[in-house]
Amino acid sequence: MDSFFFNITDNRYRVSDIFREKKSYLKRVDISNGIVFFKGTLLGREEKIELQNLDRMIMIVVVQQGHVRLTDHMTQSTMLVKEGQISMYASSKQDITITIENREKSNVFILFVADFFLKRYVSGHANEPIDFLYAKIQKEISLEHINAQPIDALSVYSIEKILNILDADKMKSIRTEHRIMEFMIHRFSLLDILLDGISPDELALASRAKEILLQDFREPPTVEILAHLCATNTTKLKKVFKKVYEVTLYGYVQKLRLKEANMLLRNENLSIGEIANRVGYKHQGHFTKLFVATYGVHPKALKY
Repeated sequence: MDSFFFNITDNRYRVSDIFREKKSYLKRVDISNGIVFFKGTLLGREEKIELQNLDRMIMIVVVQQGHVRLTDHMTQSTMLVKEGQISMYASSKQDITITIENREKSNVFILFVADFFLKRYVSGHANEPIDFLYAKIQKEISLEHINAQPIDALSVYSIEKILNILDADKMKSIRTEHRIMEFMIHRFSLLDILLDGISPDELALASRAKEILLQDFREPPTVEILAHLCATNTTKLKKVFKKVYEVTLYGYVQKLRLKEANMLLRNENLSIGEIANRVGYKHQGHFTKLFVATYGVHPKALKY
């Protein structure tokens, strides 16, 4: 079987149209040796991506509209990624069909990252997301579901930035890889890894709270409402969340807000005040103070 990832000596950046017709399309983009993504907007049409390789890879499926069905022919199993979801999978050998189902409109982004690309960043610590994922794909697995979460605004923004580079003239490969790395860092940071001293019930509770906050960190629910949504009390929720993620609920919301602000600062059409407001801060001065304390630089320095 041929490798899914092309040889970097042949080409460093390649865009291939799988299907194109008016406003409906599916394309494959090879960024560099070890990173490939598919992007498609399909109108009333079904498309299939066949994978028959021996590559060790992580796959992230983002479905903004429609449904995507993954069929693992080795285990005779089927998994579905519904509209509004992001799902991550691990695979060390493939006989897989990815079907973008026939819907009125489908909008999907599917990223593939090879193990040899991840290996560059392995730290030697089992609790690091990249180490966890790299170890996972060293096992003999055809297709294993890692996690599924609702689509969040920061992921959508990152994908838009990745796609915008397709129209650039110069340095497409390195610029796109940089944006994809930002997307990967964000998605990997959301992984829940069960560590020693944390019970499955504690991880499930903290994960549920995190999922809710991730969906709307600009105007998050109060701790009381969040505890109710997680079927627990405020004291237990705060204690367990801090234990699992080593950050308070407020600190986590602040982290998400500032992370998105850091990316929005590259948008030349938004002022500092508009960015502060967009991520959930009513006062620009308060936002600036938190940003400087977190990143050690004034937001204006990144704006110009």
